[in-house]
Amino acid sequence: MVMGTNRMINVIRGVGTPILMIAAGGLVSNLALAGDHAGFQRGVVPVLQEHCIECHQPGGVGLEKTGLDLSTYEGVMRGTKHGPIVVPGDSFSSNLSALIEGRGRPEINMPHARKPMSKWQRHLIRRWINRGAKND
Repeated sequence: MVMGTNRMINVIRGVGTPILMIAAGGLVSNLALAGDHAGFQRGVVPVLQEHCIECHQPGGVGLEKTGLDLSTYEGVMRGTKHGPIVVPGDSFSSNLSALIEGRGRPEINMPHARKPMSKWQRHLIRRWINRGAKND
């Protein structure tokens, strides 16, 4: 059976979302579950390891300049020599969110001189902060 282009577009429009969700079902459901349940260890740490740890760990330039150690939960919660970077329950007021979202001055936005975090990675960190920034 051959359908005209307009008919095919209407059929796709009508069922496109379910087909997309079925086709990518495993990926969509796994990402949704990770976002809902990913805490510091399973969600945030891998992002920090990919984008931040190189500079913000003992011996790293970022730690030397700012005092920010992102290699441990305690270091993240301690923040910089100027104060905390995470306000549990309030990602908008957290400097960590501001810096990874590009809301700071260009020279201090993070990750500095590296590949930026994906939208999903930034969302995951915001969600972790908004849920209380617990060490789970």
